[in-house]
Amino acid sequence: MTTEPNSSPGSPYLTHLNGRPATAGELAPLAFAGHAHFTAIQVRDGRIRGLDLHLDRLRSASDELYGRALPDDRIRELLRAALAGGPADLSLTATVYSREGEFTPADPGAELDVLVSTSPPANGPGGPLSLATVPYERPLPGIKHVGEIAKTYYPRRVARLGFDDAAFLDGKGRFSEASIWNLVFWDGTSVVWPVAEILRGTMLGTVRRQLDRLGVPQTDREVTPADLPSLAGAAVMNSWTPAVPVHRIDTTPVPAAPDFTALLRRAHEAEPPVAP
Repeated sequence: MTTEPNSSPGSPYLTHLNGRPATAGELAPLAFAGHAHFTAIQVRDGRIRGLDLHLDRLRSASDELYGRALPDDRIRELLRAALAGGPADLSLTATVYSREGEFTPADPGAELDVLVSTSPPANGPGGPLSLATVPYERPLPGIKHVGEIAKTYYPRRVARLGFDDAAFLDGKGRFSEASIWNLVFWDGTSVVWPVAEILRGTMLGTVRRQLDRLGVPQTDREVTPADLPSLAGAAVMNSWTPAVPVHRIDTTPVPAAPDFTALLRRAHEAEPPVAP
């Protein structure tokens, strides 16, 4: 029995630990570990859109969780090692963690580990989606941390009611995020970003800065279910895709807005892909 969980050269499935193939023995302790953070990336033609935002995310989350961070050049080196010899198009997840026990004081000098895994490329659902609102606020919303049961629990619960996914309302009744998505709305002339405590996705970041460069009006404001009838469109986005249209939230229909989703996709495509 092999102890290497990696596939043959050229396979989209690969798992690296600190730049080399990980063994089953190294991965076993991580099966139920929860003190880690990550970023999810779509690689196309060996390149990444918004690489700087992924690096910023890993650096700031490491500083928050561990009080230290790996240099960007080290992260890029590990990404290159995982991509070498694989397909040009991939999904990639880079997870940063410390081997220090979750329930014991951490050694401030302990090295951080990076687990990089790859799988076939993803593009997300085509939509349009129906969303059911649920009251929920993510702990440490600014960090993309692992072990969030809500992102599976709530979509499965609302699926039993006939919805495609869940949209979260914070304690003030404002839209914040969807299960694994950022929310974005359209008022007919401007892109509307809901104001709440959220994880700012890297797709959100790239789309926002490219919309700025395209001269598209954008506004940040609180959005509640009561505001839905006045809006002209809605979508969700994450690392898979810049725009999946939403056609209903709870019982409120959301107008189809193909020009809006096309605009979000055009902004994404305007973001230059770079090699890690």
